[in-house]
Amino acid sequence: MRIYLIALMLISFAGSALSQDKIDRMSAVTMESFIPDTVKWNDEPILPKGAKSVILVGDPKKAGVFIALLKFPSNYPIPPHIHPFAEVITVLRGKLGNGMGEKFDAKKGEMLNVGSSFVLPGGHTHYVWTTDEETIVELIATGPWDIIYTNPTDDPRKNK
Repeated sequence: MRIYLIALMLISFAGSALSQDKIDRMSAVTMESFIPDTVKWNDEPILPKGAKSVILVGDPKKAGVFIALLKFPSNYPIPPHIHPFAEVITVLRGKLGNGMGEKFDAKKGEMLNVGSSFVLPGGHTHYVWTTDEETIVELIATGPWDIIYTNPTDDPRKNK
């Protein structure tokens, strides 16, 4: 009887695992290099004015993993906000401050130097800022990507 129950549980777990949504794997058609000084940067409308981005792999508007570079000017703040899914940020150039909470307070955050990364779970309120130099970060996240500002008046999409 015990073996029967164990077998039934294993079959049940396997069935539920197979019924979960399929995750598309990251894919690329050709090899491509991305040099921050030569890529075509685009204005990033989801972030406060001044941010630029370039998508390396994937599509932030669709379900699945994507990788992007984000470029921020010096002394640039992004107000408190959340994202629907986890993300990983790695500093490639400059410095990036990162703080947690619904009120922007650079004294309560940490400063990340080139080569440093942080992972942020989805739904966790945070804010970021740069120092007196341009900063470039790599963003690895799951789409569809979005940003929900704690204070709706901070949302540049609503202030156009």
